[in-house]
Amino acid sequence: MTSEQIRDPETDELLTPRNAAVVIIDYQPVQVNSIASMDRQLLVNNIVGVANIARAYGLPVVHSTVNVQTGLNKPPIPQLRNVLGDLPAYDRTSINAWEDREFVEAVKATGRRKLVMAALWTEACLTFPSLDALREGYQVYPVTDAVGGTSLTAHETALRRIEQAGARPITWVQLLCELQRDWARKETVGDFMRLFIETGGTAGLQFAYDRAER
Repeated sequence: MTSEQIRDPETDELLTPRNAAVVIIDYQPVQVNSIASMDRQLLVNNIVGVANIARAYGLPVVHSTVNVQTGLNKPPIPQLRNVLGDLPAYDRTSINAWEDREFVEAVKATGRRKLVMAALWTEACLTFPSLDALREGYQVYPVTDAVGGTSLTAHETALRRIEQAGARPITWVQLLCELQRDWARKETVGDFMRLFIETGGTAGLQFAYDRAER
């Protein structure tokens, strides 16, 4: 069993730790508490999983909040702050993060053209910057099970809109598997297993992997 030679991680069409950045927008208490398209605890688990995946695989993260400095909104949920605590949060007043200069400069500074995006709500704070980024030639990957809307209809309609514009929907499990890609990449296998199980995967995968290692 011999894997192919690892493809160039910067030009690979699939997501790699060297060609992608993660964008996380507005996971604040008011936004989380208004989600009606999925279970809120599952949403929190999944976005924390996405953030942990980014950290484990060394992807740059651009984190943005809305109206914290104005006092109209609260800081991000603590579960996310525990993962991203040492990263700057670009606070804005605009609903569309792409209309905030510091946010866009931070995205461009990553040097990555593949943007794994998660935001609340799907119908606004995910849709608007996704459409703008696509127009500027970025590839946008919305993490569909780590975002939510004020209703299931709002969420699904927003995802259809950005997909029609060229977005490439993924899930957190797909993101994790796409970054790992090969069990021969031993340096991240331990993180893969830990994150998969902690974020909601089955411990059966650990059992199968342990048997394959023998």
